Amino acid sequence: MATIQLKLTEDEAEILIDALETDLEGYIDAAADARANGKRADVATFTEAADRIRAVREKIRKLVPDA
Repeated sequence: MATIQLKLTEDEAEILIDALETDLEGYIDAAADARANGKRADVATFTEAADRIRAVREKIRKLVPDA
């Protein structure tokens, strides 16, 4: 996978963090719903997506003081 570089202001990075947190919540909820409905494949898919979003969010957080 290729690596890209972005130049963002701290405010823009915080906007991304907020958007990722909202997206993350949606995937966590979807995984819980799938778990409740016994849909194991969906649980795995939504959990993987949540983990990946969490990882990206943390990468950005490390670059922003007080985020």
